Amino acid sequence: MLRNRRNRFFSPPLFIQRHEFVIEFVKASRPRTLLDLGCSECSLLRKLRFHRHGLEVLAGVDIDGTAIRQNMYALAPLMTEYLQPSARPLTIQLYQGSITETEPCTKGFDLITCMEVMEHLHLWELGRFSDVLFEHMEPRAVIISTPNADFNPLFPGLTGFRHKDHKFEWTGAQFQAWADGVCRRYGYSVEFTGVGEAPGDTRDVGFCSQIGVFHKVDGDLNAQMNNMEQEPTVYQLLYRVVYPSLCDNNIFQRTVISEALYRAEKLKTEWLKAQEGEQYDFTTSEHTLPAAELYRQGSSVCVPLVSVWADSTVRALCRNIQHLRATLQVDLGIQLDADREAIMLPDDYEEEEEETDEDGKAECVPRSVNDNVGEDWESEL
Repeated sequence: MLRNRRNRFFSPPLFIQRHEFVIEFVKASRPRTLLDLGCSECSLLRKLRFHRHGLEVLAGVDIDGTAIRQNMYALAPLMTEYLQPSARPLTIQLYQGSITETEPCTKGFDLITCMEVMEHLHLWELGRFSDVLFEHMEPRAVIISTPNADFNPLFPGLTGFRHKDHKFEWTGAQFQAWADGVCRRYGYSVEFTGVGEAPGDTRDVGFCSQIGVFHKVDGDLNAQMNNMEQEPTVYQLLYRVVYPSLCDNNIFQRTVISEALYRAEKLKTEWLKAQEGEQYDFTTSEHTLPAAELYRQGSSVCVPLVSVWADSTVRALCRNIQHLRATLQVDLGIQLDADREAIMLPDDYEEEEEETDEDGKAECVPRSVNDNVGEDWESEL
């Protein structure tokens, strides 16, 4: 009941504001690997898989293996991600383990998040937690959020801590003192912010959830590789899934073949539906036939010619990804984006989303499922 009251106290609810903060940070800094400490129900990871912005590895750790098992299959790829694979690879792994224990496969992540977790530790465990997080894991960046005790008097009916499992709740000054000590000891810098502003004249108490954003001093993002490929020695791996992507040569070839065959079948259908008397030149003028003749010989003429075209196209394009990129850039005048991953079509391709065939019928241009990825935040309530 208390949690529901707090959710109604903020719009959007406080946990959504924390998730949005992480998503915006990922969008701005574009880390390649992310580890969520205390992932529990995997709600943050479920959102991040739709807001990757360059993420290729998503991992989560929680001591409650039951919570992970109950929610881990929600991280499985959607059917659309098999039909239209992403340009970037994505691997998701979930571990059961304590964040106060050192595990080799957690070293070297670009970003580690720890949202509303550290207050569940005993005060005597904080030293060990700091050593594991900042010295052993040694991430490029860390985002830590924790309840702000200065804000608690504003909650009607709240006595004691916000959750029965909390071992402590720090004021803003206490959290900043701990964070400054961590920075001096492990070589990090920190910026303080938060989510959940206090109403009216009470804003001097600070944010409801105080956040510290730590950066490794002189740290180069993506400079250190993590060890996720090796088997965990302390943690238990509960779930692992690799999303389909065009970086997998087999998936890439199947995608190109499917697209070529789809276009070939579309051309065949248009030709067979053409009115009698119209003529189509398959390759040269020697193969020009009336539409009626094409219709009668559809199975013996149109299908083989289209199949030959599709096969030759696929063979020409599927030598390797580099050859495909070079071919498209030369023949079609396209460009690649800054990351050399996405195709930038010329202006005449971008102006319209619909094309009209010779009969005046609108023809939809296929679009990627990632173009309009929406999310209903209210569904989380």
